[in-house]
Amino acid sequence: MTLLAALPVPGSYHLTGTGHWRSAFAVSELATASIAAVGLELARLVNALNLAPVSPEVTVDQRLASLWFGYSFRPEGWELPSLWDPVAGNYETADGWIRLHTNLPHHRQAALKVLDCAGDRAAVAVAVKQWRAGLLENQIVTAGGAAAAMRSRADWLAHPQGRAVAAEPLIHWTSPRKIQLRDRLQATADRPLAGLRVLDLTRVLAGPVSTRTLAGFGAEVLHIDPPGWDEPGIISDISLGKRMASLDLCKVQDRQRFEVLLSNADVLVHGYRPGALGGLGYGADARRRIAPNAVEVSLDAYGWTGPWALRRGFDSLVQMSAGIADTGRVQARADDPHPLPVQALDHATGYLMAAAVLSALANAAQGAAVPAARLSLARTTELLAGMQKSAEGPDVTKPANSDFTQEIENSGWGPGRRLAAPLALNTSQMHWDRPASRCGSAPACWPE
Repeated sequence: MTLLAALPVPGSYHLTGTGHWRSAFAVSELATASIAAVGLELARLVNALNLAPVSPEVTVDQRLASLWFGYSFRPEGWELPSLWDPVAGNYETADGWIRLHTNLPHHRQAALKVLDCAGDRAAVAVAVKQWRAGLLENQIVTAGGAAAAMRSRADWLAHPQGRAVAAEPLIHWTSPRKIQLRDRLQATADRPLAGLRVLDLTRVLAGPVSTRTLAGFGAEVLHIDPPGWDEPGIISDISLGKRMASLDLCKVQDRQRFEVLLSNADVLVHGYRPGALGGLGYGADARRRIAPNAVEVSLDAYGWTGPWALRRGFDSLVQMSAGIADTGRVQARADDPHPLPVQALDHATGYLMAAAVLSALANAAQGAAVPAARLSLARTTELLAGMQKSAEGPDVTKPANSDFTQEIENSGWGPGRRLAAPLALNTSQMHWDRPASRCGSAPACWPE
């Protein structure tokens, strides 16, 4: 009845395939192990629910696991829009480097207001060069934007936030309680999560990866965004298997509908910063009152303690803050930041969140207490920084035709092919019942 606390040990699952991302860090090893954690916790749940006569065996394909840390969907006959806003990226400052995250309009506006310049890359580069990195970071964050100065690993570990994160557990299990699992007659060894209602209140990228993973084994995932929300460069990758709905939690009618959805959910996954849901009237006590039997897993960027616990953050920013990009720079003997080849912090945290959901469900099925789980991108950074590289085979650069399934996926944007699943149990194969769909394309209700 031990809840997930670390990556699985080598030998606890079968490993196939070869290849690895070229990086100063053990990116492919992290991909393989975090995806294996999902499989092992799912096997534990299958055992707890008595869905199979023997304990399932878990297999992870190292090459596919690595590739799923990038983009899993390849359009056919059309192109995806760019993931990044034209202003987003790394800029040289008077004393170092800074990364601006401007994909969201209000983050872009905050950065441009502080810099007092035109909204094009050349003008931003000139303006940024006049600032010291730490001061500009602080000013943009204070203005409601998102930015990160490049720090070394040593500087991060000496920073108050770095010290706070290093003291946190990989998965913080808190406030245990007994919950009563709802009967799911649809659940089988082949589709062990069939009928499981997962309410997804997350944004790109870690949270949606977690719920996409649960959908791959049959979960009914209902993803809720604010009306008008969209990130067209990435939604086709992360909406796979989900119903995509919209609600405005500032409106009475939508709040009522949300509370009905939450009361009937088996799992709540959210990516709000600490206190944000409370500000909407849905703090921890309110959530437990509305959904006393729901498993809850949440994440934030910079950790749940320390002076930056409320700071906005994304994978690319945490890599700058926590010394990942600087370590890559040193290894490459370059002057500019060298981040990871993929957004590995997001993806690994997402798979660990999915594994935490399964771990909590298994505990509930065994009659044990079920805590809520908290994870963060910054704490996953410390996990990655402590891992040794061991993956063998050629460098992973981009998917080959043979890495994709043969079936056409008719997404909400057009046809394409999806990478073959990286994870399998001998009792069940990971696959998705619904193609990727656009934000707000489904009603905000559970399927009958």
